[in-house]
Amino acid sequence: MNKQTLPENEQQSVIKGRLASIDALRGFDMFWIIGGEAVFASLHSIFKGPKTGFIARQLEHVKWEGFRFEELIFPLFLFIVGTVLPFSVSRRIERGQSRRTLYLHIFKRAGVLILLGLILSGLLRFNWPEMRWSGVLQRIGLCYFFAALLVMNTKWRTQLAVAAAILLLYWAAMTLIPVPGYGPGVITPEGCLSSYIDQNLLPGKISEQNYGYGANEGIISTLPAICTTLLGALAGHWLRSKYSPNRKAASLAAAGLICLLAGYLWGMSFPIIKNIWTSSFVLVSAGYSLLLLALFYWVIDVKGYKKWAFFFIVIGMNAITIYYIQWIVSFDTVAAFFVDGIARCAGLAKPLVLASGALAVKWLLLLFLYRRRIFLKV
Repeated sequence: MNKQTLPENEQQSVIKGRLASIDALRGFDMFWIIGGEAVFASLHSIFKGPKTGFIARQLEHVKWEGFRFEELIFPLFLFIVGTVLPFSVSRRIERGQSRRTLYLHIFKRAGVLILLGLILSGLLRFNWPEMRWSGVLQRIGLCYFFAALLVMNTKWRTQLAVAAAILLLYWAAMTLIPVPGYGPGVITPEGCLSSYIDQNLLPGKISEQNYGYGANEGIISTLPAICTTLLGALAGHWLRSKYSPNRKAASLAAAGLICLLAGYLWGMSFPIIKNIWTSSFVLVSAGYSLLLLALFYWVIDVKGYKKWAFFFIVIGMNAITIYYIQWIVSFDTVAAFFVDGIARCAGLAKPLVLASGALAVKWLLLLFLYRRRIFLKV
């Protein structure tokens, strides 16, 4: 592999003052959400076998307990939200922004994310009793809000202590507080404390998009999700440190392995469950996130192999934009207009052709925005 960089004008417009690896990792994460999952899952219908079957299974959520690649997508995004915080906060302070301006920015950004999420959930239909009030963007907004306030007002040691305290308290609450009709320590969909609180305190409807008894982005499970963002912030602090790039990458990888070991060991008594964001799930997902960040940082920013990352950077620079637009625009219909003929002639490869077409349309839209330096920030 030859060492390559993005063209100079692209470096200045996109990567100046920021780590390209973070944008690329965000794009890698969003790639699976905007169509990568469908593309790779369709391979099993063409090349049936243990390897493609394994890939297809990894792109499906477990029903309750366990961890597959699909379980990593959302926590990785929250982790990256945290990783960016030390950079963005320090950059705004260096520009001379007052603390009042910073607070307003944090409130505004969190509020817009929550509002966009509520609109996706049906806010404008005005059928609020049947509305799903929790959601992905709402959780991102809340996690960003609390993590940003902590990054702005505390040192990294305090942030680590807060994350550790929340994970321990959440574990204690879930295992020691009795649920009426079930008792304490019942970690099942119908009997866990998180489900009980959601059923009694969460307004609106717990829809079919959730696990049935509680919300996937429920009330108390938001607390350990904030820890995911804080662990990302700790990684961001480390990347901003004065240590050598190689040491930073190695330390991130080592921290990832430690989190994985601790998470899987904790999972023996406090199961790894994404739906209720258990403490063991936080550590396992953070472990994989740290390993991916270490890999992307070392390859892209340390070794300088950047050209391959352009595909993901285009996605990562407008991640929230494409996530939102795909709920409004039928990219499948647009793609079918161009590739339907090819798909009908493709036989078993028809799902692959259609999925690849939809992904291509989304990426070309993002490339259009990227080339014109349109980066929509909430």
